[in-house]
Amino acid sequence: MLPTPGGDDPARPAGLRIGPLDLAARVDEALRVQAVAFGLSEEEVGIRRYIVQRHMTCRGARALGAFTDDGALAGFVYGMPNDRAHWWSTIVEPYLRANGSAHWLDHSFVITELHVHPGFQGRGVGRALITRITDTAAEPRSILSAIDTDSPARGLYGALGYRDLARKVHFPSASLPYAVMGAPLPLLRG
Repeated sequence: MLPTPGGDDPARPAGLRIGPLDLAARVDEALRVQAVAFGLSEEEVGIRRYIVQRHMTCRGARALGAFTDDGALAGFVYGMPNDRAHWWSTIVEPYLRANGSAHWLDHSFVITELHVHPGFQGRGVGRALITRITDTAAEPRSILSAIDTDSPARGLYGALGYRDLARKVHFPSASLPYAVMGAPLPLLRG
């Protein structure tokens, strides 16, 4: 169980330490956070375990975690340089091409997953994770997908400079449509 968040130090959002995460070694802990934050079933967690482990073998893949003082994982982000041959790119490419945004798939750092345990949401943890991981990207821009609805996550992405590149994107295994968003790097601050 995660302790109660606390602290107002902006360098330590919600009293957490942000740092490198060996996601392959801590995949089950990360997926527990994602399951609570995103509402995943056990079956979905099993599928995502395989996907995360495969992603972490990709060139340039890296992860950051938000850790409590006792080392528990309160949130995580991971991503990698985009590759048009990856499944995600093949799904979103026709949507981006249809509105002249397919070039965003080139020279972009993809935020593959960003999740914060609900007990730590609304305290700057997601912002700290996404800005820190993109600050280390060699690519000039970042792309991601998010459920296509007004949400705190979409609000955060907009505040960081992400804009909609395509909406009503349908992934084969998802019941809800997604939006693909892109932002120049570095992300906006403040």
